[in-house]
Amino acid sequence: MFLCTATRCARFASHASLLSGRHLSFRNGLISLPRANVLNIRCLSAIPEHVTRSAPSLEVQAQAPKPTWIDGLPPRIRPYLYLTRIDKPIGTLLLFYPCTWSITMASYALQTPFTTPLTYISLFGLGAVVMRGAGCTINDMWDRNLDKSVARTKDRPLARGDISPAQAFGFLGFQLTAGLAVLTQLNWYSILLGASSLSVVAIYPFMKRITDWPQAVLGLAFNWGALLGWSTVAGTCDWAVCLPLYAGGFCWTLVYDTIYAHQDKTDDVNVGIHSTALLFGRNTRPILTGLSASSLSLISYAGYVNAQGPLFYAGVGIAAVQLARVLYRTDFDDRASCWKGFVGCGWSGFWIWMGALADYAMLFA
Repeated sequence: MFLCTATRCARFASHASLLSGRHLSFRNGLISLPRANVLNIRCLSAIPEHVTRSAPSLEVQAQAPKPTWIDGLPPRIRPYLYLTRIDKPIGTLLLFYPCTWSITMASYALQTPFTTPLTYISLFGLGAVVMRGAGCTINDMWDRNLDKSVARTKDRPLARGDISPAQAFGFLGFQLTAGLAVLTQLNWYSILLGASSLSVVAIYPFMKRITDWPQAVLGLAFNWGALLGWSTVAGTCDWAVCLPLYAGGFCWTLVYDTIYAHQDKTDDVNVGIHSTALLFGRNTRPILTGLSASSLSLISYAGYVNAQGPLFYAGVGIAAVQLARVLYRTDFDDRASCWKGFVGCGWSGFWIWMGALADYAMLFA
């Protein structure tokens, strides 16, 4: 029994040393540490065992950021581009895909000429790039002090001091102006509907401080395009189709952003950040399986109401296979595996779009 206790204490000491960066010694069954580290030990005792066990592997994987194409650009603009995460397009695609579902399904229902979805998908693609970047700027302005304590985010421009909060605020004004320019190309119903989403975008970074469900708030914001895309094509929303499509996208966001949050779960506990990754813990896989089934069922129901053809459901079926592969293969205690799973979830959104697009193309066959 003593050996078991000693082993646990040694492991406990190693994790505490990892998080605090101070020297700990284990001698004669006792942990010796500076008084300044007592608070860290108390914080660590609240971390679930499945989180602390993964801490060493997560720490080992925290490396300096790899060079990207942005590094070849003039130094003055690099921090602003890194602020928008434009070198990581998966975030833009996750915002973009619900827009494509809605635009394509509305064009199918109304049997519009192909120039209609082509025009609006191009416009929404530009809007997704701009507004995803603006969302990242807002997030990093809120989190600049917290990001310094998280291995994966400590090299972000605001956290590292490459740009000041005032410079980031000025850049945000430019991004929102560009987003408004895109939004004003739509009808008035869609302009008002699109503008109403900004409040949700603005409060998302704060939610991770007060609720275990910040991913739900992100889901509300990131799937607004499921409503906006339809109203852009039709002039108003067909709520019988749009609401289940929006709800399906919402569940999909809970899946991919919970996987994303597992990357930082050890650091998040240490700095007081909440997430569904910590909330679900060891039950993550079955919960995300249920959410994936809910997402695909709701999207399929939206297709049924919209009288979609078999190609649409084929796309949903491929998306189901993709999500199943992601949930089966992802190791939630490994940062690289979580990132791969997060990116893999994006492909499920792509295949849903391809199914809707194939259905629409059959109108011209």
